[in-house]
Amino acid sequence: MTAVRERSAEPGAVPTVELERLHAVRRSRRRRALLVVLVTAALGLAVALVAASLGAAAVSPDRVLAVLLGQGERVERFVVLELRLPRIVAALVVGWAFGLAGSVFQAVLRNPLASPDILGISSGASLGAVWAMLGLGLAGAWVTGFAFAGGLLVAVIIWAAAWRQGLHGIRFVLVGVGLAYVCGSAISWLLARGDVRQAQQALHWTVGSVADVRGDDLAGLLLGVVIMSLVVAASSRMLTVLALGDDHAASLGARAHAGRVVLLAAAVGLVAVAAAIAGPIAFVALIAPAIARRLVGGGGAALVASAVVGGVLTLSADVVGQFAIPGLMAPVGVVTGLIGAPYLLWLLARTERTRA
Repeated sequence: MTAVRERSAEPGAVPTVELERLHAVRRSRRRRALLVVLVTAALGLAVALVAASLGAAAVSPDRVLAVLLGQGERVERFVVLELRLPRIVAALVVGWAFGLAGSVFQAVLRNPLASPDILGISSGASLGAVWAMLGLGLAGAWVTGFAFAGGLLVAVIIWAAAWRQGLHGIRFVLVGVGLAYVCGSAISWLLARGDVRQAQQALHWTVGSVADVRGDDLAGLLLGVVIMSLVVAASSRMLTVLALGDDHAASLGARAHAGRVVLLAAAVGLVAVAAAIAGPIAFVALIAPAIARRLVGGGGAALVASAVVGGVLTLSADVVGQFAIPGLMAPVGVVTGLIGAPYLLWLLARTERTRA
């Protein structure tokens, strides 16, 4: 203790009181972040219980819990485990992927508008799937594969066009927005020239839905999201350094460009996997990180909170789409679009006021 005090008395040293205060602030932020994650996860479990209970074959919440504990009648087990649970898990995992990816994009590019659906990566996945169905006449796993390849291809094109002795956030966003419009126009052209019945089937890949995600698709989704999430977790410390700017990062000996590449590549992988299975669910990657950062506070990326909020938001939107209006089964992407469009307008207006 004496040595610490002696060092703190040296010129340029940080006083012990200031260090203790800094550690206290960090502990407080960690506790708040943990509380936000736990409360949001509890809310997600409650929404999942409601989603498993509602439907044409209603199952009361207590019977749902009995089924999950290995009890319940045969019909109840079939309804809960075979029909509803895969959709619930798919919504949570897809929302986790989009929420985490959006948080990484916004933190690395330092832009609250940086979102995979706005930057064209989700649109690239949609274009790949629609082209496979309407242009090549493919179906099944081929469509999923083309959707995954489309998202990755658009990301590579954005990367190549935005790279000028390093990856710069503003150029990345502008190129991505331009490619999003290109992909949207190509999708509209394919739908206009395609057969009406085939075009109706392809609409799934333009709005996003988790209604039919099960079996091998669900297993592949889980595996891909887990792998990419681990990559983000392993590289998450770099976000703190990147927030200081490239010059400060270089002075600390950090490889800013390499860290940015790894984090964005993992985020692109998350989006490509989720969009290849469920389609481009709009605005989740934009809204979830903003909500999480506001709840956690402190100005950090709030990666885990963003992922959990994304999962709860997607599942809640799916429940609303199924049961809010009787007889109208709206895909989850339609509901998130109705929520996200006003938020985007508000965010743009708020950004302009801040600049002014």
